[in-house]
Amino acid sequence: MSSDQFDSALDLLRRLPPHSTAANLNRICALAPDLTEELLSSVDQPLQTRQCKKTKRDYLLCDYNRDGDSYRSPWSNEFYPEVEDAEMPSERVRKMEVRMGEAIDVYRELYYEGGVSSVYFWDLDDGFAGVILLKKTTPKSSSEGGWDSIHVFEAIDRARNAHYKLTSTVILRLSTGNEALGDMDLSGNMTRQIEQDMPVHDDASHIVNVGKLVEDMELKMRNLLQEVYFGKAKDIVSDLRSLQPLTEANKDKATHQEMINSMKR
Repeated sequence: MSSDQFDSALDLLRRLPPHSTAANLNRICALAPDLTEELLSSVDQPLQTRQCKKTKRDYLLCDYNRDGDSYRSPWSNEFYPEVEDAEMPSERVRKMEVRMGEAIDVYRELYYEGGVSSVYFWDLDDGFAGVILLKKTTPKSSSEGGWDSIHVFEAIDRARNAHYKLTSTVILRLSTGNEALGDMDLSGNMTRQIEQDMPVHDDASHIVNVGKLVEDMELKMRNLLQEVYFGKAKDIVSDLRSLQPLTEANKDKATHQEMINSMKR
């Protein structure tokens, strides 16, 4: 695989519309099959949903629960379609995966009031790692939206403490359209990373620590989206098109400036 081809593919995906990432990624993989594995593990795209055949519960698909064309269900711990000699988490890590999945399921219901969540853990030489996935979409109508959260973490054991490294990505898609306003599409993604040492007494401490890190990170990213990105978009639109006549707006600014000047005297 050529590194130049891989870099060019990533650069191309960054320049194309974010809401079409999945379709464009499939097209690039069809043109350059040698890049498929590396691209699938490097490019964040909206999460897909599948139903567990054994438990009938929905779960989310990602590169971390994939083995070839099969995906592992967090509810039954089985691959669909079946895979021989698939890599599975150890008994200890699997127990933590189940407990974290139960905790995130409650978190999802409290904060998202719906949607789908999945948790996948795997072993490391000096600890373990995992990914926490959350997805919520609105029913299809003239206005549609989707939120995908991907939280990948590593937990490295250090005596009575653990070192956590969390990388979080949020993929947001908003679209609306009607005859009066036309079509509007606002979509994109944001990635943030944090590292922190936290005390650990037993395996249950990992569940609490990782849950707190994910909750705090999601809150920060949501506020950043709302205050910075949407706020900036609103300011740009207001500069391009005023809701009131410019003469009135200029008059208000002049009055405001006059009041400030009088207070300085």
